[in-house]
This record gives sequence, C-alpha cells and structure tokens, in this order.
Amino acid sequence: MPHTAHIPSHRKPRRRSASAMALRAGVAGGVLSTIAVAGAAGPANADPVTETIEMPTINPEGLSQTIAHSAQTQQQAVFDQQLDTLEETAAKKAAKDAKAAKAEAVREAEAAKAAEKKREREAAERASRTADRTSLTAPAGNNSGGGSSSNSQTPSGSVGTVIAFLKAQVGDAYVMGATGPNSWDCSSLVQAAFRQVNIDLPRVSQAQSTVGREVGTSNLQVGDILYWGAKGNAYHTGVYIGGGQYLDAANPAKGVVIQDLSGYPATGAVRVL
Repeated sequence: MPHTAHIPSHRKPRRRSASAMALRAGVAGGVLSTIAVAGAAGPANADPVTETIEMPTINPEGLSQTIAHSAQTQQQAVFDQQLDTLEETAAKKAAKDAKAAKAEAVREAEAAKAAEKKREREAAERASRTADRTSLTAPAGNNSGGGSSSNSQTPSGSVGTVIAFLKAQVGDAYVMGATGPNSWDCSSLVQAAFRQVNIDLPRVSQAQSTVGREVGTSNLQVGDILYWGAKGNAYHTGVYIGGGQYLDAANPAKGVVIQDLSGYPATGAVRVL
C-alpha cells in the first residue's frame, strides 16, 4: 500500500459559477412549465390513441425488377406472335410451292409420254416406208399401161414404182423447199417419185405443168401429173393414183396425204409415162 494512501486529498471541491447554476435552473423551470401547460390543455377524459397506421415500405430494387419482368413478358408475347405469323406464312408458301411442283411434274410426265408416243409412231411409219421401198423391185422402164381411172390398185412396171414410192411417203411433213427424205414440198415429191424410174422432171410446179403430153382431167390414168393453176404458171402439183384419188404434199397442216380429186379438182394433167 503506498505510503500516501492514507493522506486525504488536498484538492478543493470545484464550485459552479452562479451563471451556470442560474442557466440550469431556467432550463428545468421551462421544461416543467411546458409539461404543466400541455396537461392543462388536453381533455380530462380523452381516450388514449390505440390505432397505429403503418405506411407501406417501397423497395426500389424490387419495383425495378417487377417493371423489367413485365416488359420482358410483353416482349416475349410479341415475339411469339411474330414467330407464329412467320411459321404460318412459311407453311402456306411451302404448300403452294409443293402444289406448283406437282403440277409441273405431271405436265412434264404427260409431255414425255406424248413425245414417246410420237417417237414410236414415227419409228413405225419409217419402218413401214423402209419396207415399202425395199419391196420396189419392179424394173424401171417406159410403160404407159399404168391402169385406168377406175382402178385404185397399185400398177406394175414404171408406174407401179412411182406410185409405190409416193405411198411410202404418206405421213411425211410438208416443208416449203424441202426435198426429203422425211419432208417435202409438192413439186419436190413429184420430182423424187419419177426419178425412181429415171425420169428427170423440173424442180418447180410451173415447169412440171409443161412437160410430157397434155391429157386434161377427163381421161386420167394412174401416174398422170396433176397441176392446179394455169399451164406454165401452176402453183401446185400432185400425182393421180386411181380411184378418183391423188397423192400430194398438200400443206404444212396435212403433210403428204391421199385425197379425193372431187374435193379439190385439178386444173389440168400431163402424162410422162
């Protein structure tokens, strides 16, 4: 124990100044006066307030998230609607394209089928003409006994060779200026037919109407050359084949055909066989 512990302190107690004490007394008096006035002003029998109103607490961060979520939901709905529209449009276009493709495929198939039938028909016709040409074994020569106007049978000899050649060309096309073997005009066909028996005829109709002997149209024989138009200025020729019929390369619509002379009477006829 320090040797100074038993010695009482010589510090003098601090004295408060008169002004400080007066200030504290004034403050205390004012507070008491305010309490007294408040008690006197209130009703003696007033009930105490027992209801407490609580204001909602607003969380700015939560509000921002709610707004963002709502905007995202609306944006997703718009996107879904646009996607549905695009899918519907694409489906309609695909269906339309498929229908058009099917129609085109059917058209192409029908065209291919028609072309195949045409090729088969032309091949059969060529084979028939080839067979007819191969069968032309009659010797060439000047034979005027070709037959009468009432006989449609193919004659023998030179006239028979000419008629057989002409009939083998039935079905060929008419093409102006063509000279065979599968397309002709009227005068080239007549010229080629008589060349089979070594008779060289002029190339054009006008000149063909002037060769040989004029026989008219009332005493025709098989193998006579028919012409339409004025003699020396004819515009068409053919060959009489008997039975009131003639064979010619008629026009682009008909091609090489056999026709009745009564339907298109000739102007005149000449005989070279």
